[in-house]
Amino acid sequence: MPQLDIIQNTLRDSNYRLDLFNNTEINTLRSKVEGIDNPSIYCPIRQKSVQLKPEEVVRQLYAERLLNKYHYPENRVRFEHTVNFGKEKKRSDIVILDKDRQDTPYIIVEVKQPKHLDGKGQLRSYCNATGAPIAVWTNGQQISHYHRKEPNYFEEITDIPNADQTLADILTERFTLKDLIIKDKLAAERKSLKDVILELEDEVLANAGVDVFEEVFKLIFTKLYDEFKSQEDKMFINRLLRQRINTAIQETDNTYDVENPDYEILKKAVETISDDDFRIMEFRNTGQTDSELKNKIQQLFKDAKNQWKGVFSEGSTFKLSDSHLAVCVSSLQDIKLFNSNLQIVDEAFEYLVSKSAKGEKGQYFTPRHVIDMCVKMLNPKRGEYMIDTAAGSCGFPVHTVFKLTEQTFTNAEIPAEEKEHVLKVFGIDFDEKTVRIARTLNLIAGDGETNVLHLNTLDYERWSDRVERDRIWNLTYGRGFDRLKALRVEQGENKVFNFDIVMANPPFAGDIKERRILHQYKLGFKGNGNAQSKVGRDILFIERNLDFLKPGGRMAIVLPQGRFNNTSDKYIREFITVRARILAVIGLHTNTFKPHTGTKTSVLFIQKWNENSEKGPLCPKVDDYPMFFAVSEKGGKDNSGDYIYLQNENGQYKLDKNGHLIIEQDLHNHNGELPDGIAEAFIEWAQNIELSFWS
Repeated sequence: MPQLDIIQNTLRDSNYRLDLFNNTEINTLRSKVEGIDNPSIYCPIRQKSVQLKPEEVVRQLYAERLLNKYHYPENRVRFEHTVNFGKEKKRSDIVILDKDRQDTPYIIVEVKQPKHLDGKGQLRSYCNATGAPIAVWTNGQQISHYHRKEPNYFEEITDIPNADQTLADILTERFTLKDLIIKDKLAAERKSLKDVILELEDEVLANAGVDVFEEVFKLIFTKLYDEFKSQEDKMFINRLLRQRINTAIQETDNTYDVENPDYEILKKAVETISDDDFRIMEFRNTGQTDSELKNKIQQLFKDAKNQWKGVFSEGSTFKLSDSHLAVCVSSLQDIKLFNSNLQIVDEAFEYLVSKSAKGEKGQYFTPRHVIDMCVKMLNPKRGEYMIDTAAGSCGFPVHTVFKLTEQTFTNAEIPAEEKEHVLKVFGIDFDEKTVRIARTLNLIAGDGETNVLHLNTLDYERWSDRVERDRIWNLTYGRGFDRLKALRVEQGENKVFNFDIVMANPPFAGDIKERRILHQYKLGFKGNGNAQSKVGRDILFIERNLDFLKPGGRMAIVLPQGRFNNTSDKYIREFITVRARILAVIGLHTNTFKPHTGTKTSVLFIQKWNENSEKGPLCPKVDDYPMFFAVSEKGGKDNSGDYIYLQNENGQYKLDKNGHLIIEQDLHNHNGELPDGIAEAFIEWAQNIELSFWS
């Protein structure tokens, strides 16, 4: 058996991985493995051969870093160091001794507990028992560095000091956008923003006596603004990257696509850029007192509210205590929130909103790979109007903005000439929390004055009441609503609009029973003309979305699979086919919306019939026409609802050029990182039959 396979076989069925380590480090370890049936390795610290268990693989790899990267001498490094708990004695995995007090632990490293909370708990007890000020936990996939500020709190730090540095050197280190790109915790440590929030809940938020959603939202909002303020540095980096990438690629033995280089190549290129004139990041704990830090972050939040209005009230401030805020800032400061697809922000917000019972309404944030498939297939073009009538976090609108402007979620300013196209993209949602999230993401994505509106899409007869009576609502949403009104077919009537594209994932749990609302819809009545007593919320959204579409307009809508199969729902299918052409039905994997629901869903793509070119794209009504059908076999999630990520040949999670994990799915090709998927097959089919928006 090859030695690399021995290492992988050793880690199999464990919670250990090697994502943190590069090929050189792994190959060096591999060359030291002895034996096949019972592999062992010589440990230079203990000066003897030891059995190669999963934790030993990670311990040896991290110990090599301590010796070669951080330059700690072997005589300061101990394995299985004794920690006294009164009469009880335990052994810590790795200890670095204080250089001035050779019997006192300075840094304690935990690898035996591969689950983070277990490892952190072990570290807390070891640090409290020994007084060690610095702690590290790693399982080879993720890593956390901590400063034990006091027995109750562990504050995260960017890294541990080198042998010739102090903790103060790490805390006060100059830190720019360049450093954030290089040291981004999500890429370097394979963590998710949700993981960090869960840790913060365990550390401080659960007992802080505050609204967790509001406080974390403020933190993310402020962190985004800090990155936004470094947009000139980002533009400078982008200008230099292309020429630097060519040089970096030439220094490797691998062949890379210059247009879509490997993340490590990009990272190496960024490292060569001088940041002497770059802005210093403000959202950081730099060793000042807790009260000084809170004042700094509070001012940054105030500036963010002035930049992105209509998300928080003018008087809103952080409710966290000074010490709690310091812990939160330390945990979030090394996370780069601006990225290619918003997946990391979505996952965190979905978790936070679910704590406010969003799931009870049957509405869940749509996974970004599903959104990307829909946007690719419907092919929005400049000049077209698009709306999401159940916007959630505004995934469909924001990714439509990406498509129209050919820009991703960066902190670079969208050119003025692009904004006229962005202002043709709209979103509506009835949940106040998600509307504020959506407005934040939409504002930052580039519209500058968001068209995301807090309205009940289905109860359009009450819209005018809201506009006329709610002054605060008007101050926040009035300008966007004025732009929406301009698209009404009839002045003063909020039923029918002239949108080119509708994309939506409406709530599909619960029924509408209110007669006043049901009587606004044809689907609110039976075939004999009698009113129905209740109708599924998603059924009414089908009719409502069709009312938003102009003749020839096109739509993608996520629906429960039963709407396509149930005999009792035949009238819904007939309602659709009378009004629109069925373009495609894409069956999503059962795991797509887990862990929230295992309901089987499909995405319906339609185009509204139209024989008048003056009213919209032609889609002449015919009785017989081809349709596109596909079923996803790789949903991107496992049975527990956790994302499944693409791995490389060493079993490590592969990163795309933006440093983010690639979800293993078959809906689209992730900009060439995956094989062509359902979206690419549909595009080829649509071009062959000359659909109006692909011809």
